[in-house]
Amino acid sequence: MIRVLLAEDEPKMAAAIRRVLTAERCSVESAKDGVEALLAAAGGTFDVIVLDRMMPGIDGLDVVRVLRSRNDQTPVLMLTALGTVDQRVGGLEAGADDYLVKPFDFGELLARVRALQRRPRGIDGPVLEKGGVALDPVSRAVSTGGRPLNLTATEYLILELLMRRSPAVVDRKAIAEHAWADETDPLGSNAIDVQLSRLRAKLPNAGIRIVTVRGAGYRLEEA
Repeated sequence: MIRVLLAEDEPKMAAAIRRVLTAERCSVESAKDGVEALLAAAGGTFDVIVLDRMMPGIDGLDVVRVLRSRNDQTPVLMLTALGTVDQRVGGLEAGADDYLVKPFDFGELLARVRALQRRPRGIDGPVLEKGGVALDPVSRAVSTGGRPLNLTATEYLILELLMRRSPAVVDRKAIAEHAWADETDPLGSNAIDVQLSRLRAKLPNAGIRIVTVRGAGYRLEEA
């Protein structure tokens, strides 16, 4: 059973989403605003958080920022009526893992929730090591120099893929397919560039670097 925290302030929309999720045997806890969402997240364990961007008081962007500052890496699907690329990327920059623009198809919502729920388990196998970085696919723990490295779920997936493929070049399509529920979304925007920029900023002294191979993709190599 997938455990979902649903934060949506519009009652009819919240009720509709809840019905769809529970019909698919999801366990759903509801929050009507950002404050309730943060309290629920602090007090429970969820597989996925479905979060409306525009809520009274603390909005969805601030909720995600607080969650990530707490080192809560629960995958977040952000719901937004703001459909421009810059506005969508804003959600990713705040720490969300995926987004869905209203109005949306409930079948797509379910598919994205399932995809996000599957991601945190990673791919079982031995610890991956490169430079000063160690990545455990079972626990999803990442460390550098023995110190924990705080990554979002999307950043983790990108780093995992690059480490598994290193020293080979990984193209943008492969990154999109691995790290997003719908790979066409990041391919049609600068979302991949945003995530790579954030990831690079967290690896300045990690003994590795992500190199852009013009026209081909990206390669992870020891610094």
